[in-house]
Amino acid sequence: MNKVVTSGKTIEDAVRQGLAKLGTTENQVAVKVLEQPSRGFLGLFGVKEAKVEITLLTDTMTEPPKVETTHVEIIEQPALSSEEFQHAGKDPFQEAASFISDVGASMGLQVEVEIVHRKDSTILNISGSDLGLLIGRRGQTLDALQYLANIVANRYSNSFIRLILDAENFRERRKKTLEELALRLAGKVVRSQKEVSLEPMSPQERKVIHAKLQNHPEVKTYSKGEEPNRRVVITVRQSK
Repeated sequence: MNKVVTSGKTIEDAVRQGLAKLGTTENQVAVKVLEQPSRGFLGLFGVKEAKVEITLLTDTMTEPPKVETTHVEIIEQPALSSEEFQHAGKDPFQEAASFISDVGASMGLQVEVEIVHRKDSTILNISGSDLGLLIGRRGQTLDALQYLANIVANRYSNSFIRLILDAENFRERRKKTLEELALRLAGKVVRSQKEVSLEPMSPQERKVIHAKLQNHPEVKTYSKGEEPNRRVVITVRQSK
């Protein structure tokens, strides 16, 4: 089996189910959105489920799946402008930005959202005062808003959109913190010869840990558990 059609409350849910059925990871497939979730409560969660077609890429069918990746190759998904993503007269990026502004206003915050298009994603940079409320502990609130902003944007698009939310350069600062943590714990594993399990993290943060240690000569990493409690484990690399 190299192709499946799956459904879910959101496009992300449908993609995850398809990956599980194929027994593969996101960088080894192409995703085609067949149906968008219909508008539901608060305009965020659909009454009608999303439907996607996931095809295993030919050149990876014989390769074993990697432990952790977060990139999805989307069919017909070059770097597109806002105008090319117009759906029903609405700009999905502007709709997502407006959603973030409305959330900030409901929290008593005045925020501005800058839309920055990149090759494989679009970044919504949030600026304003007291952004710590929007970032939350270790970025948990920011991650939750990012998840909801992606739902809002994809509701107005015929093609899959991946948005990244950032505020006060938090993503880069958090990345450096995680990289330092990865190296420190790798040293602990080498000294003790015992594996270490990190706290549950988002897929983006787990990717940072994996990437930082992928070429480490003495340790290796893998992920275990189910979302939202999936975590990275650092263990001793066995000699060949």
